[in-house]
Amino acid sequence: MAGGRHPMKISYNVGFKSNGKITALHLDILINAGISADISPTMPLNMLGALKKYDWGALSFDIKVCKTNHSSKSAMRAPGEVQASFIAEAVIEHVAPNLSMEVDFVRNINLHTFNSLYLFYEGSTGEPLEYTSPSIWDKLVRSSSFYQRTEMIKQFNRCNKWRKRGISWVPILHEVSLRPTPGKVSILSDGSVVVGVGGIGLGQGLWTKVKQMAAFALSAIQCDGAGDLLEKVQVIQSDTLSLIQGGFTSGSTTSESSCEAVRLCCSILVERLTPLKERLQEQMGSIQWDMLILQACMQAVNLSASSCYVLEMSSMKNLNYGAAVSEVEVNILTGETTILQADIIYDCGQSLNPAVDLGLIEELLFKELGFLCSKNT
Repeated sequence: MAGGRHPMKISYNVGFKSNGKITALHLDILINAGISADISPTMPLNMLGALKKYDWGALSFDIKVCKTNHSSKSAMRAPGEVQASFIAEAVIEHVAPNLSMEVDFVRNINLHTFNSLYLFYEGSTGEPLEYTSPSIWDKLVRSSSFYQRTEMIKQFNRCNKWRKRGISWVPILHEVSLRPTPGKVSILSDGSVVVGVGGIGLGQGLWTKVKQMAAFALSAIQCDGAGDLLEKVQVIQSDTLSLIQGGFTSGSTTSESSCEAVRLCCSILVERLTPLKERLQEQMGSIQWDMLILQACMQAVNLSASSCYVLEMSSMKNLNYGAAVSEVEVNILTGETTILQADIIYDCGQSLNPAVDLGLIEELLFKELGFLCSKNT
């Protein structure tokens, strides 16, 4: 009733050279916001981040958020960015046939260099070595056997009249913003650990990553049993009284920011516990985690710490890169479409939990397939 993507109407004018290089793009975008504002005021900014993933040369736009008598659309994964990425690909796929060129060639020639990336995303680009989109594409070509499969598909299409196959690749560029994030870690008398963070678990693995970070950071105390802390860690749902300044959960950065807030808390606790641990080791030779915490309670060591992770303004934004290759088969008679293979490479930096991140990538693949299928029906 309230979910889904914002409907839009898009008109555009695009200029390009005979070699496929796009020189200018103007967009007129009308966003159907429904009867109430909801998340809609943020849509133009979200869309621009995804639209700029190609070097358009000169880019101009007019985005209007329209109040209508339709139901409002609430926030959904990457609100506005999915539509903007679709718009960018539609422009590329419009230019290519006008030049009798392969779509993938036109995509490749309009990818950003680092210099053009800096012009479109000033303040978010980082260092030249951090621009991994070209290397991602090179790796994806090899891992997906892109060119070999392209030739096989051409042969398949020549031999089949009513079934046709196609393959293409799409680059992904996602601008993220980090926000100040609070955290709180408390160690109970039985050695268990209670963690509270401002972020909300929405299926993105936030609590799993936070638990791992708490166990990892507290293990720095280096006492017996500290290496098995994961089972002792419990993440509880916080509210605005127990943990103020929680903010909102969005933008693909809440898990990482929450983990850093928890790490800062654990560092404070380790610093408080270390002198006691050293004294007990001198007396007993070795000290178990549970015994250390019990002694800390008896000696009135403060076993609760709060923090707020805040970055410098110069590092609040950064860019994430990825690319995907998909091969599909279409039944010309019925319109049935079958996805034969999808290959995805995403630069997620130093992953906190590769299994969770892999699951998120696979989840979003199917989520957007549903978006496109429902749009076409």
